[in-house]
Amino acid sequence: MLNTFNDIMRLVRWSNLLFLAALVWVMEKWIAVPILNKAAFGEQVPWYILLLVILATVLIAAGGYVINDYFDVKIDRINRPDELIVTRTISKPAAMRLSIALSAAGIVCGLVIAILLRSWTLGILFLIIPGLLWFYSSSYKRLFMVGNLIIALLAGMTPMVVAMTNVAQLQLRFAPILPYTTLTHDLYAWLGGFALFAFLLTWMREIVKDMQDQMGDRELECHSMPVVWGDTWTKVFVTMLILITLAVIGHLWYHVLPFPIGWNSLSTRYIVLGIITPLLGALGLLWAAKIPSDYKNCQLLIKFTMFLGMLYSICLRAL
Repeated sequence: MLNTFNDIMRLVRWSNLLFLAALVWVMEKWIAVPILNKAAFGEQVPWYILLLVILATVLIAAGGYVINDYFDVKIDRINRPDELIVTRTISKPAAMRLSIALSAAGIVCGLVIAILLRSWTLGILFLIIPGLLWFYSSSYKRLFMVGNLIIALLAGMTPMVVAMTNVAQLQLRFAPILPYTTLTHDLYAWLGGFALFAFLLTWMREIVKDMQDQMGDRELECHSMPVVWGDTWTKVFVTMLILITLAVIGHLWYHVLPFPIGWNSLSTRYIVLGIITPLLGALGLLWAAKIPSDYKNCQLLIKFTMFLGMLYSICLRAL
């Protein structure tokens, strides 16, 4: 029984779900709330709605992870046979039922949020995302670049859901005066910056994961970027994404963020040491990579940089 529970936790990627829950909480408490407090509106989203947003995000993501492994059994037998769970300890019908149950629970949470906030946009969003995850796992991920972009867009949507939730709550309470404030702009601008960061890093990480898994992808005729373009041109593309990310960070650092840019600034030290340096390290690992374990180290460093990027929001209050 304990082994089955452990396998289910591995199947739903519990550590990734914990990161998602933390991301939603941090985006709300350390980005949205300070913006609202600065405008003298105070915290708007009730605790139970925030809890529902976290549950909806986590449950839908968990359902997506399960259905992804359901459709990837043949590929995983080649790429990571020691980590195979579906068909080895959990049957395919059981995995399908688990995925449907998790996704359905997440959709229900999302629809409750939409009803409470009277937001059709949020309601439609929480219906579309599980469908995208299903079609991604069943077919889109095998198409050239399409699957990578879908996952990157969904990663970027997490901070935007927090922004949309706050704006919907503000519309309920302050609709007549909201157009005369900059709150909507400020929420979407700040949270949009984190969304763009999550999008770019997730996109490059997904491509590096494809390089790690290309043996199984080639065997089953998946049209991932490394299969179609080869390693060298795929590395060039990921390098371009890293350089674009660094350029965006540089622009925000110099022209947008309202903090000093000297080395004595905590913001400067954090950006240089916590974001730029790991990204350059990932670039070095990428070009040195030759075997799957090398690519795994590279994508794990990119994932860690995403985590550090989230923590920058916690530092904002101390800057």
